[in-house]
Amino acid sequence: MRQIAIAAAKAGGRLLLQKFGCSLQVHLKGEVDLVTEADRASEEAIVTVIRSTFPRHDILAEEKDHGRICSDYRWIIDPLDGTTNYTHGFPWFAVSIALEVRGEVTLGVVYNPFHQELFLAEKGKGSFLNDIQIQVSSTGRLDRALLGTGFPYDRKTSPVNNYDHFIHFQQSAQACRRAGAASLDLAYVAAGRLDGFWEMKLKPWDLAAGKILIEEAGGEISDFNGQDLDIYGRECLASNGFIHRDMAEILQKGERP
Repeated sequence: MRQIAIAAAKAGGRLLLQKFGCSLQVHLKGEVDLVTEADRASEEAIVTVIRSTFPRHDILAEEKDHGRICSDYRWIIDPLDGTTNYTHGFPWFAVSIALEVRGEVTLGVVYNPFHQELFLAEKGKGSFLNDIQIQVSSTGRLDRALLGTGFPYDRKTSPVNNYDHFIHFQQSAQACRRAGAASLDLAYVAAGRLDGFWEMKLKPWDLAAGKILIEEAGGEISDFNGQDLDIYGRECLASNGFIHRDMAEILQKGERP
């Protein structure tokens, strides 16, 4: 399953690189939520690889309903995380694939094809970046922490838009970054490049692979209250573990979904 996940991620990534920087057909799913022919082609390539070996597994993907088989195994796929970046030629995007077995995420891959970085985690086997084991940072103070975040697609119409949390963390942390691909932000927490991350209104394909990457790298991932993360829920807080409680306290000050 690990080899199939890697092969599928690379198949999707190759298509994304082939189309990157080209003229694309762009469609709106919402006011600021985009989908392109590249998203759909990447998803088709990923699903083809998985279904060629595991035709009786379920698939939950962002761009298409692939039906339900009611298997114990479910692949959770984001064929292009960071579509807005991608359409603007900003090279910060990824393929994210996770395997959920009887409700538990046991395998995750986040692949950044532009930088040729493949993050991989399996339950009980650690997290890796291009075959080198990674772990979360040792930063122990929030005021020394570099944090990542993102803003929901309904930020222009909903008061629950993360703006207040962003301001609070800008005042409390060393710095905050908003790069535009949650799966990569989570992978960067696992690799110790970010000390923490928070976001709201994400989807399971944004979170699933990053969840196991952080857990296997020694970090902590939860909802804003510090309770176990539900990848089908509305809140995500991830960190190296040392600053987790401090981040959760800051998040109590703002609006929540």
